[in-house]
Amino acid sequence: MTIEEIIGFVSGLDGVLALTPAPGDEWPELSWGDAFFYYSPDGVVPTNVQPFATIVTKNYPGDEASRLDRPGTFRVNIHAGKEAFVRELGRTPREAAETDIDPGVADTVIAHPVYGTAGWLAVLNPAAETETVTRELLETAYRRARARYEKRG
Repeated sequence: MTIEEIIGFVSGLDGVLALTPAPGDEWPELSWGDAFFYYSPDGVVPTNVQPFATIVTKNYPGDEASRLDRPGTFRVNIHAGKEAFVRELGRTPREAAETDIDPGVADTVIAHPVYGTAGWLAVLNPAAETETVTRELLETAYRRARARYEKRG
């Protein structure tokens, strides 16, 4: 999957706002080239709400383990929740740090190297092994975000 394919897939879900900061935007330079997905049927970036998924194309401070500084490397981050986390990894988010999987390996579902304990999963450069599950996890995260939005209603 390419970044553009992922953005197109998630943007096609009803009520999704895909924020893709670029030079000249109001967003910090560090975020340029990345993508942030919110459930926001009014098309406005919600305040005090985290995105339900992101795509990052570079290392962020404190988040260098995936080695996103390698050419062509990006990571899809998905707030899939505890049930999906356990289903995919066979352990709870609380146990996320207990792994021997290299966070820099591509096409593998892993606990997010920083936010795994909060139920976030990640995939570097999703391809043949993870394309289907990445789409499923993105849909799960979307449904969860939509349900939270509707509950706040």
